Amino acid sequence: MTTAVSSLQESIGTYGDEAARMTSSAVMNRQVLLRSRPDGIPQAENFEVVEATVPEPGEGEVLVRSRFLAIEPAMRGWVSAVANYSSPVALGSVMRSFAAGEVVRSRNPDYAPGDQVTGMFGWQEYAVAGVHEISRKVPRDDIPLSASLGVLGLNGLTAYFALLEVGQPKPGETVLVSTAAGAVGSCVGQIAKIVGCRTVGITGGAAKVQLCLEEFGYDAAIDYKSGGDLGAAITEAAPGGVNVYFDNTAGAISDTVYARLAAGARIVVCGTASISSWDPWPVGPRIERHLLVKRARMQGFLAFDDAERFPEAIAQLSAWIREGRLRYREEFLDGIDAAPGAIAGLYRGENLGRRLIRLP
Repeated sequence: MTTAVSSLQESIGTYGDEAARMTSSAVMNRQVLLRSRPDGIPQAENFEVVEATVPEPGEGEVLVRSRFLAIEPAMRGWVSAVANYSSPVALGSVMRSFAAGEVVRSRNPDYAPGDQVTGMFGWQEYAVAGVHEISRKVPRDDIPLSASLGVLGLNGLTAYFALLEVGQPKPGETVLVSTAAGAVGSCVGQIAKIVGCRTVGITGGAAKVQLCLEEFGYDAAIDYKSGGDLGAAITEAAPGGVNVYFDNTAGAISDTVYARLAAGARIVVCGTASISSWDPWPVGPRIERHLLVKRARMQGFLAFDDAERFPEAIAQLSAWIREGRLRYREEFLDGIDAAPGAIAGLYRGENLGRRLIRLP
């Protein structure tokens, strides 16, 4: 588990050793395939682990040895039969996933063996990637490679752009974050503090409340699992109302927040983690009256819409990490066999930080 800045990540084998090992022995590529469509949250039985031949890169491509595989709440939508912002993962294909690793063979002049890269490489140990699959090179510096899949990856980029561009927080305002201890929520809370806001987090369980207060610097944290009156707790933590609501959950928590919006509030819809199924489409309390009376604004967000500005955000997030103003936590599941059940674990709230699959 990692908090804030770690020392330079220890080398886990040179690319020369890797290439020699692959040449001298029958190295196989272990992959996780989507076996069946889940009914709601993906479970381990929806996937299977197989072995395949390590692929050879074609012209303009590289072969990447993955070191870390991402686990995203969004994967539930990626494997659904109903397309959302991306096409569904095909049955029998490698599970879509961000990953980080090292180039071991290259047929692209822009990438050399030993370069660290991130991209959409899938749940597999080796991946052939072209320029469209590679997100960026990752420098070998004082921030570990694993962070490129978290605070310096999709989680941090989502927090940065969704809060600052959509939420538009102003100094002195109150920012309320659901799933406040999560990989996105924890970044949101800290960025809101950096720009001068009061921060309130909603999370589940005493350990996560403590994490919000002591690790991520929230001014107040509310345990929605405590059995107490959530509405009263929000009112006490935000007596002037909520100016920015960063919504990762939807559902009953959000319904409670809406009634406590301040005039001119902004709602950032980043996730809908509390909704187990969208078939049939759930119908709940109407929000229109809250938006009308409070002159509030609600907007959805996808980080990919700001892809051209990712370098700007990564530079700023990295600077905040080095200054000690942005902290993060990671935890690892070891080996690709841990991947099939990992999405369900996220939705059970088992993790206390950015959860990744660590490969040997």
